[in-house]
Amino acid sequence: MFLDIAPSEFLLTAIVAVVVIGPKDMPRAMRTMGRWMGTVRRVSGHFRSGIETMIREAEMEEMEKKWREQNEAIMKAHPAPDPALPAPLAEHAPSEPLSAAEEAGDLPVDPHSAAAKEVAHDAEQPAHAPTPQQGQ
Repeated sequence: MFLDIAPSEFLLTAIVAVVVIGPKDMPRAMRTMGRWMGTVRRVSGHFRSGIETMIREAEMEEMEKKWREQNEAIMKAHPAPDPALPAPLAEHAPSEPLSAAEEAGDLPVDPHSAAAKEVAHDAEQPAHAPTPQQGQ
């Protein structure tokens, strides 16, 4: 509850206010009090949001520092490759020109698969080679 005021205390305060201020000026006094309460709430909201922003910024700075330290540790553990050395993928580059089947796109995508080896083996053998029975 607001400021922990009991209903009986609030009723007593309202009766005292009506007696002291008077019933004629009571609406004006309530409007003035409402404006002051609105101002206090706005100021406290700005203050609270400013504090929360400062806390968030401090947490972000701490996290960025931690990430920088982790990044440096990773970079030290895994140094960048020397640009003078050949790239690791260059070892697997084809050293021969493509065959007719490869150029036509008849081979599967993975050149090391069993299907690719079978197609390459079939492409190497002549299509009309005489069998031993045909030669006789």
